[in-house]
Amino acid sequence: MNSTQTTLPGLDWNTLADRVLAGHEISRAEARAFLMADDDDVPAMVAAAFRIRLKHFGHKVHLYYLKNAKSGLCPEDCGYCSQNIDSTADINRYPLLNERKLMEGAEAAVASQARTYCIVASGRGPSNREVEHVASVVEKIKDQTGLHICCCLGLLTPDQATRLKQAGVDRINHNLNTSRRYYEQICSTHSFDDRLETLKTVREAGMELCCGLIAGMGEEHDDLIDVAFELRGMKVESIPINFLNSIDGTQLERVRELTPRYCLKVLCLLRFVIPTVELRIAGGREINLRSLQSMGLYVANSMFVSDYLTTKGQAPELDFQMVEDLGFEIVTGDHESHKLWQGRREATSSVAESCGASCSTC
Repeated sequence: MNSTQTTLPGLDWNTLADRVLAGHEISRAEARAFLMADDDDVPAMVAAAFRIRLKHFGHKVHLYYLKNAKSGLCPEDCGYCSQNIDSTADINRYPLLNERKLMEGAEAAVASQARTYCIVASGRGPSNREVEHVASVVEKIKDQTGLHICCCLGLLTPDQATRLKQAGVDRINHNLNTSRRYYEQICSTHSFDDRLETLKTVREAGMELCCGLIAGMGEEHDDLIDVAFELRGMKVESIPINFLNSIDGTQLERVRELTPRYCLKVLCLLRFVIPTVELRIAGGREINLRSLQSMGLYVANSMFVSDYLTTKGQAPELDFQMVEDLGFEIVTGDHESHKLWQGRREATSSVAESCGASCSTC
């Protein structure tokens, strides 16, 4: 995570926050200052970032619940992932979960006060049959709950994206993970451009983009800056910020270079670069931020309240207590997505009844 380029001397975080709040887009030199700052600067940096968070998100915290719907069995070689084809990690491996188990996940999401239910499946990309299965379950979830639905299924075709949109999927997660320059160091079985193409396909299908990164994979400062600026240009709706959890049996098992202070610097960097977009503290939160987890929520406005794909998360009760201790409030009762879905379903049913069609066009 080193860089040979210099940063701006004597940067004042509050002054920079004032400029960002007034509409300024920070430069690369200003962005680099976050990652190269002294650790003693972190409290002031976080305080300045909190002003931006407060302006755009108030004291709200948006919780996500993740369901590992298909584990292992992946032909890709992403070095950070315990499910990749070369991994010897001791994980569960199973095909796509049935409807009952996916519905149970939705019920658990509601019980955990999550607004968004994330359905994640390993693999390069889903088959059409898998997409249809997920779509049919999502339709039931949308009919029965107010959950916002995010799916992470790998590379998607236009037809698959359209079907997911029709089913009521609100958002697709497909992370860039790192910069274009560094990408080939973490994966060789698909490219940075492959990921961009799926993100383009998702956008054209009318769904929101959830797209983020992983810090701590051996990248340089400029790689994190590159991906942050890429995300800013794409105008994504949500950014999960993962911190590498070096899992035994993966290619990156010995890469352990993160500190809690550096993780906070990364969060602040993203808040200043993309001030109005939801930032989520995602994988690796507990083991990398450790006792500074609560400080992360002064910058980010979202987090997972569940286990991750193959690793355990913090107990939900501890997450709830952390939010309460901060004087923050969990986002609940936001059912706009559900209302829109119900309205669209009712309108569709009305059209079908009036035309008497027996086909599936409507």
